[in-house]
Parts: sequence; structure tokens; C-alpha cells
Amino acid sequence: MLDDLLWAAPIAMTATTLWRLPSLRHGDPLQRALWMCCAGFAAALWCRVPPVKFALDHSPITDLSALLKYATSLVAILAGLKYIIGAYGPPDRAATPRHVAVSAWVSRIAHSFAFAWLAILVVLFFTAVDRSQPSTDFTTDHAGQWGASLFLTIAYVYLAAAAATACFQWARASRRADYRSLRIGLSLMSAAMLIYTVYPALRIITVWAPTGASAATMRTVADAVTLTVALLWAVGAAIPSTIVLSDRWSAWRTLQSLYPLWSDLVDQFPHLAFQPVGSRFTETFRVWAPLDTRLDRRTQEIADAVEQLRHYATPQLLPCAQYLAEVHDDPEPAAEAYWIKAALTSAEVGRRSPSPARALPSKPLTNSRAEAYWLALVVDVYVRVTPEVVRTLHERAGQPDPA
Repeated sequence: MLDDLLWAAPIAMTATTLWRLPSLRHGDPLQRALWMCCAGFAAALWCRVPPVKFALDHSPITDLSALLKYATSLVAILAGLKYIIGAYGPPDRAATPRHVAVSAWVSRIAHSFAFAWLAILVVLFFTAVDRSQPSTDFTTDHAGQWGASLFLTIAYVYLAAAAATACFQWARASRRADYRSLRIGLSLMSAAMLIYTVYPALRIITVWAPTGASAATMRTVADAVTLTVALLWAVGAAIPSTIVLSDRWSAWRTLQSLYPLWSDLVDQFPHLAFQPVGSRFTETFRVWAPLDTRLDRRTQEIADAVEQLRHYATPQLLPCAQYLAEVHDDPEPAAEAYWIKAALTSAEVGRRSPSPARALPSKPLTNSRAEAYWLALVVDVYVRVTPEVVRTLHERAGQPDPA
């Protein structure tokens, strides 16, 4: 069971690394740091896979897996610190909270001495560590040896300091998170870092004061701890991602739901469209810009066309539409749908007034996404407006004279 998990963890982390690979070229510095963190931990996990460990340990450089494991972990930790601190934005001495300033100080120290520490590890590994025989568990097999103990102490202190910083920051962030899923995700990631704060401290003690446990037992413990941390970190990182996926799914559904109203309006006012209107199938798979840009553009084109419709509506049309919409559970978007449908019908037959009717009531919408969600409510009624309702509106409110 443990051997299967030792394969599953690096495969999953490698898949995550490959999935985030485009951010290495097109992403911002934070996304590149996150990619480096995933890549470093993936490499460290591969060093624990039994066949890989055996091949490395029995290579011309004995116990190479230990050196690579700690070196790649250091790289991952550096990237993780950069990501954590960068998420708070540029430091501002006057406004930066104390906990962020302390974490930034830890990050600066870690980065400043990274190459020196890595060089010390390499020098100690090749000169002071007894590598006459491949080890089953590097820490246990070299316990009590001053060279290996110093080598491991440097590596574990670095790991524990970085993990403690991440644990502290993610724990604070989880308490302030707006979404429950984000709180849970950050809490799990904080728990993972808590384990990686306590575990290195215990390993340092066992290095200088051996417990007498066998190397096979300690290796099983080390693998179990590593897999637990990997699982908590992976699940915790995935849970907040569901917010992003859910948000993108909601935006994509909204974009698709606006198609009936958008296509009718742009067919009537083609000069307002950024691109010619295609079929629903074509528009579904037309990716000319990011999703948010396409949704914002479609919302803006609908708003511009609705503004044009004021010339095709009489002053009485809106009150009549509001009266007929009172039977709906949500009368405000229904009234707007009735008004648009009736005015668009007048536009299609060329009934235009030189002076525009008053605009539709303003709504307390704070951004384009909120406006798109409002229009989705309007479209839900718009697609079900019957010719009889339009005829009733025209009989009661009248129509502009033919142009």
C-alpha cells in the first residue's frame, strides 16, 4: 500500500507541474514561483520512489537520492516562500502588518543564504559524510556521525523555518477567507506545513541522539509523513481551485445564456458587434479572447443595442411592461425583457421615433460580471415572451410612427 502511494504522489505532483507549465512562460512572477514549488517537490518525491532511490543510491555517487532530495526540497521551499510573500504585494514599511514583515524577513534571509547553504550541503555530502555503503534511511544510517548530522541539521533547519512561515501565513489567511472552501483549503495546507515544522525538529534530535529504531522502520515513518504532507497540501491547494473552476463555469454558462438576446440585438444593429454573429454552435467554440473579455464584450454590446432601442419604444411602453410583469416572481428583469422584445419588434418593422424614450431604470450593479448575471435573468424571460404579449404591449403603449 505504501509503495503504491509512493508512486501516486510524485505522479500527481508531476501532472500538476506539467499542467502549470505554461505559466513558466506566460504567467506572472507569482505563478512562476508556484510552478517552481510544484516542480521542486515533485523531484523530491521521485527521490523516494523505491526503484528511483535504488538506482540513484547505487550510481557512481552513493546515496545520491539523499542529496537530490534535500537540494530539490530547498529549491521548492525558496519558491514557496517567494509565492507566499509575493501574494501580499510589494512591502510597505508604513502599512505592512507585523506578521507579513516578519515572514518577509525570513524569506530574505532564506534567499540570501540559499546558495551558501546549498554549497555547504554539497561540500559536506562529498567530504564529511560516510557514504561507503548505500543507506536504507539516510538519517538513521548516519545518526551520530558529525558530518552527516551537520548536513542534515542544515537541511532540516531550513525546511522547518520555511514551513513554519508558510504555516503561520496560511493559518492567518484561513481565518480571514471569504469562502468556506477557501478556509478549509488553507487550513489543510497550514496543517501540512505544521507537520513539516515539527517533523524536522524531531529528526534533528534523532540525528544527534539516535533512538535505536531500525533504518527500515524510520524510512517507513519518513515516507508516511511525506505522503501525509503531500496529501494535505494537494487537497488543500485543490479545494480553493474549485472556486476558480466554479466561477469560470458560471461565467461560461452566463455567456451561453446571453446568446439569444445578443444575437437578436446584433442582427438588428450589426454595426455594434465586434465580430459578425455566428450560429450558436460557432459562438460556443469561438475562442478569440479570454472568457472574461468575451463576457464583458457581449454584455457591452447588449447594453449598446438596448440604448439604441430607446428610439423604437414609446414613453408608455415601460409602464405597460412593468404592469404585465407583475405576475412574475421577479418582475424587474421580466419588465425589461418585455420592453426589449416589444421595442425590438418595432425596430424590425422600421418604426422609429426621432426622440428616444426614457432609459430603463438604473440598477445597483457594481461590475460587468454583475451586469451579465442580471442580463441572464432578463434573457430567461425574453426567450419565453410570446407574440401575444408583444401585441398586447403595442396595443396598450402604441408604437412609433414608421420611419
